[in-house]
Amino acid sequence: SFSSDEVIRKRLLIDGDGAGDDRRINLLVKSFIKWCNSGSQEEGYSQYQRMLSTLSQCEFSMGKTLLVYDMNLREMENYEKIYKDIESSIAAAHEKISECKKQILQAKRIRKNRQEYDALAKVIQHHPDRHETLKQLEALGKELQHLSHIKENVEDKLELRRKQFHVLLSTIHELQQTLENDEKLSEAEESQETQMEAETKQ
Repeated sequence: SFSSDEVIRKRLLIDGDGAGDDRRINLLVKSFIKWCNSGSQEEGYSQYQRMLSTLSQCEFSMGKTLLVYDMNLREMENYEKIYKDIESSIAAAHEKISECKKQILQAKRIRKNRQEYDALAKVIQHHPDRHETLKQLEALGKELQHLSHIKENVEDKLELRRKQFHVLLSTIHELQQTLENDEKLSEAEESQETQMEAETKQ
């Protein structure tokens, strides 16, 4: 035995969307049984018309169900198409996001390089250019060469003065030696004269 809830659930499952197909089928079966058991021709004809009416209703309901089924199929195909379009849009969006990330990284790299270039340019601006540096080096080279010549001239003069001073010292030494010899000679002459005078007095 089934409970009332189970009976209702069975009817709803059989009935589909609640259009009363199971009731029509039951009526059709009952009409067919009555038609088979009809006593008069008029009653049989009446039951026959009822069966035709019930069949028309069942065919209409079946056609409606088929239309709804076809519509549901088209809706499902449409939803699948929309779903695929959404998936394609999402994939395209992911690709665009990835491309934007690459562009952002490249922009950051370019900005960093530009900042480094600006910093180097500022450092370079504080130093003279190559042409000016070469000119300064050339001027310093000439000045160094001039100072080298001056140094050589000074060294030559010092060497000459050293030689002259050596000659002067030698001359002074010779003069001093000569003066000493003259003094000794004078002393010897005076001693000889004194001795001669003493001998004369005797």
